[in-house]
Amino acid sequence: MVVVNETQLQGLQRVGRVVAQVLNAMQAHAQPGMNTAELDDLGAQLLTQAGAASAPRVSYDFPGATCISVNNEAAHGVPGERVLQAGDLINIDVSAVLDGYFADTGGSFVLQPEATRDATKQRLCNAAQRAAMPALLRRKPVNV
Repeated sequence: MVVVNETQLQGLQRVGRVVAQVLNAMQAHAQPGMNTAELDDLGAQLLTQAGAASAPRVSYDFPGATCISVNNEAAHGVPGERVLQAGDLINIDVSAVLDGYFADTGGSFVLQPEATRDATKQRLCNAAQRAAMPALLRRKPVNV
């Protein structure tokens, strides 16, 4: 999409805030002993509360509201009965549609508690963040 006016920019910003807030809440809520379906249910509830719909469900009838991948799953993991454990490397993707505008975000993290963190997994997350930030900061401003 090419943003051509302020209304479009505001629509994208609104849905972008929603997916960012849902991702942050899901990451904060994740805990050992819960399954990925429970975590996905939270994401679905938060999207609904914000007036948004899960883009994967709307677009191609994905079985979850979000995608949750654990450890060796690269991406687009289907939420289900898999139980999260301390030290798991978790990736959550949140995509939504709100008022006709789509946004998508995702993040990876090592599930707490700190004492069980796998140093290799944590280094992977840190390296990905360091690589992404310069690219994000060099983006061109939107002209409207």
